[in-house]
Amino acid sequence: MTWKTLDDMELAGRIVLTRVDINVPVQDGRVTDDTRIRRIVPTIRDILAKGGTPVLLAHFGRPKGKPVPEMSLRVTLPALEAALGCEVTFVERPDRDSLAALPEGAVVLVENTRFSPMEEANDPQMAQFLASLGDVYCNDAFSAAHRAHASTEGVARLLPACAGRLMEAELTALEAALGAPKRPVVAVVGGAKVSTKLDLLGNLVEKVDTLVIGGGMANTFLAADGLDVGKSLCEHDLAPTAREIMAKAKETGCEILLPSDVVVAREFAAGAENTTVAVTAVPGDCMILDAGAETVARIGTALEAAQTLIWNGPLGAFEIAPFDRATVAAARLAADLTDRGQLVSVAGGGDTVAALNAAQVADRFTYVSTAGGAFLEWMEGKTLPGVAALHQAG
Repeated sequence: MTWKTLDDMELAGRIVLTRVDINVPVQDGRVTDDTRIRRIVPTIRDILAKGGTPVLLAHFGRPKGKPVPEMSLRVTLPALEAALGCEVTFVERPDRDSLAALPEGAVVLVENTRFSPMEEANDPQMAQFLASLGDVYCNDAFSAAHRAHASTEGVARLLPACAGRLMEAELTALEAALGAPKRPVVAVVGGAKVSTKLDLLGNLVEKVDTLVIGGGMANTFLAADGLDVGKSLCEHDLAPTAREIMAKAKETGCEILLPSDVVVAREFAAGAENTTVAVTAVPGDCMILDAGAETVARIGTALEAAQTLIWNGPLGAFEIAPFDRATVAAARLAADLTDRGQLVSVAGGGDTVAALNAAQVADRFTYVSTAGGAFLEWMEGKTLPGVAALHQAG
């Protein structure tokens, strides 16, 4: 670990610029899901306990560098205060003197950083201004760490910097999953399209022992193997790329596990008439909507033998029953193995979180990341600017 945490910092009497992600869903002027707000509470409480003043920096929506009233962070105040159990001071234009004059125990929320065009441009002038406001920088927004912005990267290089509790948990989990994992390592990658996950697949075949490919993506690989996938979602133009990935996997000794049987239907609708067939016998007028029981059993065998699991994307069209069966069955087995201490399980990505919630196992995985794009870029092996800045500071 080459980055510092809150435990390494002297915070008493200091202003702690704390980058958080509270870009939460809002409807009719109210926060409808406060998950991201609740996840930053431990960091804020620890800063307060050490005598520091947390000054929260965050973005909200995409105002494109100008003030947009409906994208004001003011809308998050009630939810933030409820989660913290204390008053939060909202500041549109912060200055060092007013922040320094705040009483001990104050929590400050600064207006949307993206109201300035200098934020997304990572303008040194904005980074310098932010640095002038505080004594210590704490990044607790892994989900924004793939952006080199003034509040995520620029300011981190100008102040003593550390990771907040959420960032610390995320980085520790990711290190356990891909940095120095216990082997064998299984990766489950699903979702609709191969085209959105080319970098991911290319990186994983060099890092994991077994790569399970599911969802619509699997159809492209099956077609690349010369199989007829009927009317299934399939990127036929990416067949050469799929074959390249399979060839690379052979070179690196990574086993690619594709469906051997699939659930097919003539329409994608709740309760649609469906049947399970071998991948060599998909009717021309049907579409593949889930992995079959035999495939789930093969995935189960791989999970039973594994010590580490990384999961991104569902195995089928999980949004509509009964095409959620494979995803739910595999997720529940992974959760059982995690409960028994046999498996370190790390999952992330929007559809993944929704799928694990649908299977009612999200809280039984070792770690579930809500970071979306940052989690994917990390899985792709890319350097995340917000994390790199902490490494340098550390």
